[in-house]
Amino acid sequence: MKNPFIPAWWLRNAHLQTLWASVVRRAENPTLRRERLELPDGDFVDLDWTTGASGPVVIVLHGLQGSSNSNYARGILRALHQHGCRAVLMHFRGCSGAPNRLPRFYHGGDTGDLNTLVNVLRAREPRTLLAAVGYSLGGNVLLKWLGEQGQYAPLSCAVAVSVPFDMNESALRLQRGLSRIYQRHLLRSLRAAVREKSKHMRMPFEFGDLDRLRTLRAYDDAITAPLHGFSGVADYYTQSSCRQYLGRIGIPTLVLHAADDPFLTRKAIPTQTELSPHVTLELSGHGGHVGFVYGTAPGQARYWLEERIPAWLEGVFAPYNAGNMQETA
Repeated sequence: MKNPFIPAWWLRNAHLQTLWASVVRRAENPTLRRERLELPDGDFVDLDWTTGASGPVVIVLHGLQGSSNSNYARGILRALHQHGCRAVLMHFRGCSGAPNRLPRFYHGGDTGDLNTLVNVLRAREPRTLLAAVGYSLGGNVLLKWLGEQGQYAPLSCAVAVSVPFDMNESALRLQRGLSRIYQRHLLRSLRAAVREKSKHMRMPFEFGDLDRLRTLRAYDDAITAPLHGFSGVADYYTQSSCRQYLGRIGIPTLVLHAADDPFLTRKAIPTQTELSPHVTLELSGHGGHVGFVYGTAPGQARYWLEERIPAWLEGVFAPYNAGNMQETA
């Protein structure tokens, strides 16, 4: 691994890594332009674009209940812009601050909206270099879609970070120890979203008292699964987990993960034999969940993902850019 991640000496614990990056950090807001993308089923997703650059386009997928306001999203959008890329964050349905039009939301195996966006961008600029970066649940969506597409994925490359490769194992991990604090936070946001949606439209089934849903697994069984056509939570997790798709990926793909990720058990991390030859898994001993903070002191904290991801993308883009330069010489 080039430039391996070494955590800050004052921030080696997985939970400290996770919470510093998500709560303590105050990432600078990049300048963004919003576009609404209409979808084939009558719904929409909102896109937030960086402005001013003219290089490759990089799609960013946020995690569960994230948005362009999430610290990691702000950070990578700004970093990609600084490296000359046009970054565009796709909000999953209902995550942009505007409620989506249909009773359905989004889920960890829903690759349709990403596929629509990629096809739209390809049609607009067929010769533009196009890549994608997915975080957490967004990383699961990205890797599953890449596996579905195989060698025909219309991207130059992709990066996935802190992915819940096995969604059942992730749900179980979030029920244990200090990881329950993340579960409580996510459940508050999810329950609030359901309550808000039910004010504007009739839901297709009665969900009862949302406060009785004390785990993500219970929420997914009562809400996510029936709302999106699954027979139950086991069916949802089985069909949606990206681990089974990793061997089918046909384009250069970098997966960044920490062995101490508090959202996932270690046994859920895929082995080398499960990976396509096109997939590189860089497994760090530390880093938490979308953390990867280093630096000599709290006031000098740096965010490794925002250095590693653009550098890797540039390495993949380089031969394409060299070829274009030769063509125009």
